Order: sequence, then structure tokens, then C-alpha cells
Amino acid sequence: MADKRKYVIPGDVVTTGPFRPEQNVILEGNKIISTTIGISEIYDDSVRVIPLTGKYIPKINDLVIGKVNSHTSLSWELDINSCYVGFLPAQDVFGRDFSAHADELATKLKTGDLVAARIANFDRTRDPLVSISDRDLGKIDSGDLVEISPSKVPRLIGKKGSMIQMIEEATDAAITIGQNGWVVVSCESPEGLLKAKKAIQMVNEQAHVANLTDQVKEMLDKKGES
Repeated sequence: MADKRKYVIPGDVVTTGPFRPEQNVILEGNKIISTTIGISEIYDDSVRVIPLTGKYIPKINDLVIGKVNSHTSLSWELDINSCYVGFLPAQDVFGRDFSAHADELATKLKTGDLVAARIANFDRTRDPLVSISDRDLGKIDSGDLVEISPSKVPRLIGKKGSMIQMIEEATDAAITIGQNGWVVVSCESPEGLLKAKKAIQMVNEQAHVANLTDQVKEMLDKKGES
């Protein structure tokens, strides 16, 4: 459980002592200093700051949810909720035997399709390459897309996945979180789906609230709440 949450700006000393600096903080001597405007969180052995605002900037190995915008004969162009566009090479989907003359990309992914992908290569000088070749990646066949601020993703996940696990267990929903702030929610129960989406929006809108976990749990525990 986090404690000592407070509003900080760049340069503020969040705390001192033998803590491990995580997101949006740096270690100077024995001081943990914020590098952004946000809410600090201090755990048993680590410190981080959750930004209040911010666009998604790709990082290698990030899991993202992408939406197919278009394609050429060699790749798909994905909206990844960023100022950058994700490029998914056709060979990543068709394999080494891909032929630009024989294979039609629209048979695999069409405009508007959602995919779970990872950022495979990015250096800020060009748009990132993404990949769906790993396990559990690829086209998303069902589910509702929920958009939240990318800066709120760490709060939605929670410490060691505690927040998202609580939402999934209470609603029987399957939730895929993209680091780009796009979240896909699937649930056989309409009530469970609505409650899971409401919980996600609560986190998005109230990430700065100290007892947010308790408030989300209270909402989830209410009978007939949706």
C-alpha cells in the first residue's frame, strides 16, 4: 500500500533514504527527486510519480493496443494513440514466405481492426515498428475499447497488478491494458462489462485520490451497481 502521496512538480524532493527510484523520479545522493508534475507514491522500498497529464511516447517492449488505419503492400499503419504511427511489417504476420505480389494484407487485418502489439524498435527519429509475433499478441476479435490517459496506466495496473486484478476478479472480465492508454475489456456478463468499464473510468478520473482503491472496491461490491 502506498502512503505519503502528495502533489509534486519537477525538482521537488519526494523523499530521502534507501528507496528504489521507479517512474518519473531520479536519485541524487540520498534524495528522490520528481522529474514531472504528478502525484508521488512511496511504497516499502520504491518511489514513483504518476504524471497528471501526458501523451504516449513509445518505448521498446511496451504492450500497446493499436487500431489499423491503412496499409501498403508491405505493412499496416496503426493508430497507437500517440504523435507517432506504428508500422506493422507484413512479414511479421505472414512469415518469412511473405510475397508482396501474392499476399493481400487485407485478408489478415482490415481498417478498424484492433491488435495487441509490442513496440519492437523506436528511437524518436522515426515512427516505431511494432510486432505481434509474441504470445498473446495479434488481432483482438472481441471486446470494448476504453480510452484513458496513458499517464494513468500505472494507477490502473496498481502495485504488482493489484488494482486490475481486483477489477477482473469482481467482474469476471478479461482486461488487456495497453501502455498507450487504450484498454480492451471483454466479459460474458453485460453487468460485469459495464461495472468493469466504470471502474476503469473511475481510476482514470480519480487517479489523484488517496483512497481510490477503497472507493473502487466499494463500487464493485455494490449489488446492482453498473
